[in-house]
Amino acid sequence: MNMRVGTMPHGKRNLITDVPGVRVGHCTVDDEACHTGVTVVLPPPANPFLHKLTAASQVFNGYGKTLGLVQVDELGTLETPIALTNTLNVGKVHDALVSYMVELCARDGVSLTSVNPVVCECNDSRVSDIARRPVGEKEVRAAIASASEDFAQGAVGAGRGTTCYGMKGGVGSSSRLMEIDGQTFTLGVLVQSNYGASADFRAACLPEGLAESDQGSIILIVATDLPLSSRQLKRVLRRTSVGMARLGSYIGHGSGEIAVGFTTAQPEARGGSFLAQTVLREAQMNIPFRAAGECAEEAILQSMWHAAPDTARDGSRIPSLREYLTEKEESEK
Repeated sequence: MNMRVGTMPHGKRNLITDVPGVRVGHCTVDDEACHTGVTVVLPPPANPFLHKLTAASQVFNGYGKTLGLVQVDELGTLETPIALTNTLNVGKVHDALVSYMVELCARDGVSLTSVNPVVCECNDSRVSDIARRPVGEKEVRAAIASASEDFAQGAVGAGRGTTCYGMKGGVGSSSRLMEIDGQTFTLGVLVQSNYGASADFRAACLPEGLAESDQGSIILIVATDLPLSSRQLKRVLRRTSVGMARLGSYIGHGSGEIAVGFTTAQPEARGGSFLAQTVLREAQMNIPFRAAGECAEEAILQSMWHAAPDTARDGSRIPSLREYLTEKEESEK
């Protein structure tokens, strides 16, 4: 099965890190009871608190425990890395990001008295003993330390214990190149997939009974170097729902569907009373709209394609998309 979708060209790695300066790191927890982790998206520059990036969020269905979105939407800026983890670990990961940012600012000669970490989550309790909450500061620091332009996809980090359309889900990513007035810009999406009913999956005919209802959650992180306002970014974030819908999701009642995005163009300079900002004309917004829809759809497929089969806590088997399609292809020969 070809995981590539759409018509737009993808970046060098076909990852969110094709946006210059963006890095991603994982820390995976795998022991007898816990199969979970944390994934961190690090935006440039080295200290985003000192040079805040234009940002936005979009809640499609709010069955989620994400932290930090209120200030992102009020001020339109991002000032920390974005962390993804499981539902009951949000508080511990938030605390770890506070410690990290306090140290980062102290290094740069700034006394930090307020900071707005963004932490998103999916519930991985089908696979992991979520009540044990094994992801803390050590794991967050390890994820940050491992961050790079090349990173694993599938059942790693925050995607270790997730399921998608009744099959194994995880972390997936994709990117698209956008040419505007002779300049090339990049938009990338990273997802933590944990949602969808198997009967609704449109990319392949899945066995019945894998997942009866659309619940669980999906987090979509959008990064771009295209100069956009916070309002324009929110418009782009809304188009990630196109990718979800193309694969069959109707954004169910019990699923937290949340997107967070930022642009690396024109970090906010410190000092002064006024900001000068260049933004894309509204008439050109169809270009990032299409890029966001294509990237979201492909990132979800990548999250499933790269994930190996797994076993749920109740002993039931969770197949992988790659395994199922390979077996189906061989049976049809």
